[in-house]
Amino acid sequence: MTTNNTNRSKLFKGLQKIGFAIPLMFVGPVIINSSFKNSEHPLYYPVLILGILICLFSMFFFFKGLTTMVSGFFNDSNTNK
Repeated sequence: MTTNNTNRSKLFKGLQKIGFAIPLMFVGPVIINSSFKNSEHPLYYPVLILGILICLFSMFFFFKGLTTMVSGFFNDSNTNK
């Protein structure tokens, strides 16, 4: 029986992606909230779209970071090359 060692470089890359996603998780809803408070402003729709895009990017980076971390834990060489 062989033991699987953790791939530390993949684990670190996953943590970096999650570390980038966490601030976006807070910034996106703040931008969306400020856009809802200023619904009469002419830049309402661009600011709302920006906040939604930031939220979507944060979900994407968190998911990619989590999958990279899991592949690093189990030393899976097939995913996230």
